[in-house]
Amino acid sequence: MNNRIFKISLTAALAGFLFGFDTVVISGANLPIKELWDTSPLFHGVFIMSMALWGTVLGSLFGGIPCDRLGRKKTLVWIGILYFASALGSAIAHDPYLFSFFRFIGGVGVGASSVAAPIYISEISTPDNRGKLGAMYQFNIVFGIFIAFISNYLLQGFGGANDWRWMLGVEAIPALGYTLMVLGIPNSPRWLMMKQQDENGALKTLEYISTKELAAKRLHEIKEAIGQSISKESLFSGKYNKQLLLAFFIAFFNQLSGINFILYYAPEILERAGLAAKESLFSSISIGIVNLIFTLVGIRLIDRLGRKQLMKIGSLGYIISLVTVGWCFYSNASSTVLLTFILVFIASHAIGQGAVIWVFISEIFPNKVRAYGQSWGTGTHWVFAAVITLITPIFLDVENGIFKDNPWPIFIFFAFMMILQLLWVMLVMPETKGISLEELGQKLSSKGSKIS
Repeated sequence: MNNRIFKISLTAALAGFLFGFDTVVISGANLPIKELWDTSPLFHGVFIMSMALWGTVLGSLFGGIPCDRLGRKKTLVWIGILYFASALGSAIAHDPYLFSFFRFIGGVGVGASSVAAPIYISEISTPDNRGKLGAMYQFNIVFGIFIAFISNYLLQGFGGANDWRWMLGVEAIPALGYTLMVLGIPNSPRWLMMKQQDENGALKTLEYISTKELAAKRLHEIKEAIGQSISKESLFSGKYNKQLLLAFFIAFFNQLSGINFILYYAPEILERAGLAAKESLFSSISIGIVNLIFTLVGIRLIDRLGRKQLMKIGSLGYIISLVTVGWCFYSNASSTVLLTFILVFIASHAIGQGAVIWVFISEIFPNKVRAYGQSWGTGTHWVFAAVITLITPIFLDVENGIFKDNPWPIFIFFAFMMILQLLWVMLVMPETKGISLEELGQKLSSKGSKIS
């Protein structure tokens, strides 16, 4: 693999590290903030804990606008600034309203990064390594989550009653480093051609990351693809219905697998299965380790086996593990067996949906509407993530939940949805490995030919 492409893509993918870190770091501040400001449970849930999530929804739905107008690189720079401001602001906030505001803008950064970083990486890479490089974004998310847990553990008691401020504020260090690093990467050659009509700038970038001969060939392909499209195209004109449905369903199934339900509520789920609090904490660490290892496996395989094959493997793993977890709860089976199959579920997600989703959405839309198409796909993902996170207490709450006595039907429902995902993958999802973005855009358009 071209060393320059790898370094540039890795720099952009570090937005995923901040994404993962920012999402999870709040767990260490949850109880101290609740005691400090003594807010109502409703206020704490909606403003303190969920505000970043709603920022994420906003950032993902509208992230395509700055990507298109400012460019992928400038958007990534502003994302770094948002992370930096959110970390410092949350750490020094003197009341819950200011705290919620800074958590919100951090969430906007998370949502926008899920649009800008995958797009940039897909446009800077080649058909042969696009999957592997794009999946680095997901690996950095998982790595950021893992490091956030470790950081919170190490900083516990560091500042006494204010240790939560250090937990949140420490994110400013990688955010500043990331912002400075992104300033050094080139603009996307495809964006330069589409929005700036800067042929020399696009050629310079392509020559920087490849040979002169290959750069000229790729520039010709980009120009040809842009020339064949209408000057002003709407994402919802009807021409891109196939891509819109593909992006919607991969994002929809991602959340209907139950991944956020299990990640966010793992300790509570395992305690209900009979594990003590300490064992529950250890299990959370084991989930993080398994997630990291199998994300690396997914990255390794995505350009070899392809996106579709990984989704098949992941779907089968989902179905087996979710049915078994549901059976464990239904029959009061051993908590060890339950933990084992929760780890199988995490591994199935990491090697399938986790590795594929950001890559797949970023490569199926043509150049001219890619930014808005990415917003559509990631927006779908985050809206369903928000809805599932909000309604979970209705089903799981110990006092009033529908399945308060035994949550086994929840896992059977998720397993049924993964059967539907497997059918969708086998019958509808196209394979995109090894095909240029321009060729994909043409073949997946409504009038294009079918690819399998």
